[in-house]
Amino acid sequence: MTTLLETDAVLKRGLDALAKADPVMAGLVADGIVPELRKRPPGFEGLAWIVVGQQVSTASAAAIWARLRRILEPATPDTFLRLSDESLRAAGLSAGKVKTIRAIATEVTEGRLPLDRLHELSAEEAHGLLTRVKGIGPWTADIYLLFCLGHPDAFPSGDLAVQEAARLAYGLDQRPDARALTALAERWRPWRGVAAKVLWAYYRVVKAREGAPA
Repeated sequence: MTTLLETDAVLKRGLDALAKADPVMAGLVADGIVPELRKRPPGFEGLAWIVVGQQVSTASAAAIWARLRRILEPATPDTFLRLSDESLRAAGLSAGKVKTIRAIATEVTEGRLPLDRLHELSAEEAHGLLTRVKGIGPWTADIYLLFCLGHPDAFPSGDLAVQEAARLAYGLDQRPDARALTALAERWRPWRGVAAKVLWAYYRVVKAREGAPA
């Protein structure tokens, strides 16, 4: 079974391993670029929360989620499937997000998406099960694996902030795309998720120095 990012001790193990494997990572950690653990509850609620937060500001996502939780009690797939499209749209969900979360709820209730067992699988296997669901793309799957399950090797190679941080940290001429970043990340296995957290932390520090919103 994979050791999950559930404690600061595990996070430190990952940081130590990255520092030994990669001098750039070692330099970032030595400079104090140490991420927080940051974990959300796993399961249907956590995955639905990630979908709600896609392509909207943090404040908007929080407001929509608060309205949704008032009608989604308990926050289970069965409850979601009983809600009408009208009530979900009134809570602030777009038509696309309603379809995606309905697809997730259906896959869970019918046994094709075992959210309660994904932590037992490799990052690739769990990622494959998630992205088979209509509406779940690679980024959503990786964010769920990393922030809800705490999978240490989940790696959101398509995340723009991670890509830009890698460009800056490694002195690249241009921001690496998902394929190039995936290749770069091979040196970080089995701690690619921890590397992503380091790069996010580095991105926030750089933006703060520039006086721009992170």
